[in-house]
Amino acid sequence: MVALDASRTINGTFGEVWHDGVWLTNIKSAEATVEINKEEIQRAGTRWVAHKVTGLSGTGTINGYRITTEMIDRIGQIKDDTQGAYTTEILMKLADPESFGAYRVRLKGVQFDSIPLMNYEVGSIVEEELSFTFTGYDILDFIIEG
Repeated sequence: MVALDASRTINGTFGEVWHDGVWLTNIKSAEATVEINKEEIQRAGTRWVAHKVTGLSGTGTINGYRITTEMIDRIGQIKDDTQGAYTTEILMKLADPESFGAYRVRLKGVQFDSIPLMNYEVGSIVEEELSFTFTGYDILDFIIEG
């Protein structure tokens, strides 16, 4: 068994979120998860419950500093009866130079869950949280280094 080299653990400081070809440097944290939906299957002759995969559900959140109203405008296009929900793609990247590698994940069919109109606290930097769903993903690369 090989001992853990602590210097190779991935540091989130080197995470990036990209949207429309632009690195969103205001983003402080990001998360994307695929939930595997299952149905319980009761079987004769055993107390064990088996499970059948019936679907996938993608959810995520990006948190950062509010710097413009661009995302409010894009997500809010749904309020106009002439446009549908804003659907986009997001690229997430982790590339700590001391870790064993770097990888990127492209999230497809991203739709945001709410329109973040206003939030603030006196004496504090304004931040926003954007939760979303997505309908597919690709792991674009994993580059082994060192």
